[in-house]
Amino acid sequence: MSAAPLLGGVELGGTKCIGTIGTGPDDIRMRIEVPTGADPAVTLERLETILRNGIALHGRPVALGLACFGPLEPDVQAAGFGRIGRTAKPGWSHTPIRARFAHAFDLPVVLDTDVNGAVLAEARWGAAQGLADVAYVTVGTGIGVGLLVNGRLVHGFAHPELGHIRVARRPEDAFAGVCPFHGDCVEGLAAGPAIAARAARAAPELPDEHPAFTSALHALGQLLHTIVLATAPRRIIVGGGVLHDRPALIGALRRELAGSLAGYGEPPGGFDAYVLAPALGAAAGPLGALALAAG
Repeated sequence: MSAAPLLGGVELGGTKCIGTIGTGPDDIRMRIEVPTGADPAVTLERLETILRNGIALHGRPVALGLACFGPLEPDVQAAGFGRIGRTAKPGWSHTPIRARFAHAFDLPVVLDTDVNGAVLAEARWGAAQGLADVAYVTVGTGIGVGLLVNGRLVHGFAHPELGHIRVARRPEDAFAGVCPFHGDCVEGLAAGPAIAARAARAAPELPDEHPAFTSALHALGQLLHTIVLATAPRRIIVGGGVLHDRPALIGALRRELAGSLAGYGEPPGGFDAYVLAPALGAAAGPLGALALAAG
């Protein structure tokens, strides 16, 4: 058993929430999963009860990391600090995530987006070890981007929400998009619900060559193009349920990025070593919550 400080973490995703106690990927002492229901009070109460039981069994962590779907209010000076903002997740807008967990556990609580947690986890334990400039893109129920620049997470008055940027449409693509705020932003064109709406079937049921993936990858390639030219990360890691365990789609995404950049800003070492699946796999999100707690 590791002698490193014990950490607690909660990843709050659009579909499920995962609570973890441990010190890192090789020392997970508890991992539980509950659905992200429409009533945040019910979901959070279940998580709190399970965490209390885990703490009683495994010991008190030094801090609790909350890696949550966005948008969040990360500004400690803001009146809504630690709350979820206006979100497409029904029932969860304006939920005071950080305050609730801080009150329940009397622990230091570190809140950030799930993708910012994941980029920290991959930099600490995964495919970006030793790198100070990394992007993590998740493609799942939504699309998010975590950015590590000069070893620090990127924040301004808010956190990055690059899943909602506008991109050029394929000339033949008349799909309206599913984002309730922007219609055909990247998330509206390429997240899991968009792919399902295009194909009339859930993304996991589709073969890699399905046209719905072709359209989604076109939008995602432009998202990566924007990331490359905005922050020039040394690696881009692409995770999330839609592309999980689909190496052919990761390869196709590399080609989309190369075609979109058209020789301008090509990464050193080529695209095969630049756009990677997460080394931590599906555990990047839950471990991201621990990475936030670790500081």
